[in-house]
Amino acid sequence: MAQDKAASDYVYDKKENTAVVTIEKLVHGGQGIGTLADGRRVFAWNVLPGEKVKLRLTKNKNKLAEGVAEEILEPSADRIDPIDEAYLSTSPWQIMPFDIENKYKQDILAETLSREHVAYDQAIKMHAGKTEWFYRNKMEYSFWADDLGLHLALFNRGSHGKRIVTGSSIAMPQIDQTATKILEILNKHGIRGSQLKTVIVRANQNGETAAALFTKDKDFHELPELADVCRGLVVYFSNPKSPASVQTKKLYGYGDITLHDDILGTDIKYDVNSFFQVNIDIFLEALKRIKTAVGDSPYIDMYSGVGTIGLSLGGAAKLVESDSFNCEMARHNAHGSDAEIIEASAETALEYIDDQHSLIVDPPRAGLHSKVTDRILEVLPPKIVYLSCNPITQARDLALLQTKYKISSIDGYNFFPRTPHIESLAVLELK
Repeated sequence: MAQDKAASDYVYDKKENTAVVTIEKLVHGGQGIGTLADGRRVFAWNVLPGEKVKLRLTKNKNKLAEGVAEEILEPSADRIDPIDEAYLSTSPWQIMPFDIENKYKQDILAETLSREHVAYDQAIKMHAGKTEWFYRNKMEYSFWADDLGLHLALFNRGSHGKRIVTGSSIAMPQIDQTATKILEILNKHGIRGSQLKTVIVRANQNGETAAALFTKDKDFHELPELADVCRGLVVYFSNPKSPASVQTKKLYGYGDITLHDDILGTDIKYDVNSFFQVNIDIFLEALKRIKTAVGDSPYIDMYSGVGTIGLSLGGAAKLVESDSFNCEMARHNAHGSDAEIIEASAETALEYIDDQHSLIVDPPRAGLHSKVTDRILEVLPPKIVYLSCNPITQARDLALLQTKYKISSIDGYNFFPRTPHIESLAVLELK
């Protein structure tokens, strides 16, 4: 048994598959961590540091366990009541005040960088947007069917089960309004839950929405009423063998599924399937920092998506993106500018990384490909601006790059309030 803890902190009921644990801290990913009676570490949702909780174990392996707190025996002074009944599915950090959330994110980011021995000795600031609610411009809902018909649903965290929802308090209201209208039409036509996968709804800053309905039925018949639900809607057959909603085949569509947003004075077009930032207000703050860092120098924008970063900076740019649909949108968005759109993966477009252009990277969660890191260290671009949705892989990459670069700044950005997700922005300059 771990030392310096009362035995009552480690009650484990094998029959009920529950354990009573004291939570030590929150970790990257958003869970709290504690210790079971046998010394194994347990990662838990719906907990705060210092709380004594009764966990329902969802995973119980030889080296570690996971669980969800179903009873708070000794609550933290920071605990508040969540707004959504299904908060654990979309935004599990609703249980704490917003300022406390930002402090935890700041601490987790600093700890992540320290663990990889990233050389940065200044305090890291966590930037938060204007609001913690109704900010998401994209949501994906599953479906649940019972005797009353179809319902919108979300997956329960820590399991493969679903729960019925009517929306989410972190989504723009227009998104849930559109999703509800689609649901009503599906119910009117007696559509079965077995025919459906998910529905994705996206909104721009003006509240216009576009949607994509993913079905497992190759012969899903047309529903003309869907044409009046939003700006545009497309129906896809999605391979039932894939757990994700993939665009196996377009069945039909209504209207225009593209949207527009003004990003630092640049009109950016994207569609319901494009990679596009979910929280525009706080993204604009990060973008202004990127623009200041790059200045007037020419730059390469790797992992550029529809060109949201590279084109909005307004400079001489080359944009590298692997997804053909994103590239199509980027070419439209670049019309009339001097920007060059390069359709290639970052690791196959290494020749564009040189010592004449600053480098902007916004990679997926896996971080920079090793070939990209090697190329950077070979040719030494004058400046690197690295926006990340995963501080762990960013810290790994920064630890490698700091052999040749000085990290001039690292800032955290709370792109996803009430969730544990952290975005971070690092600016590196040659030593």
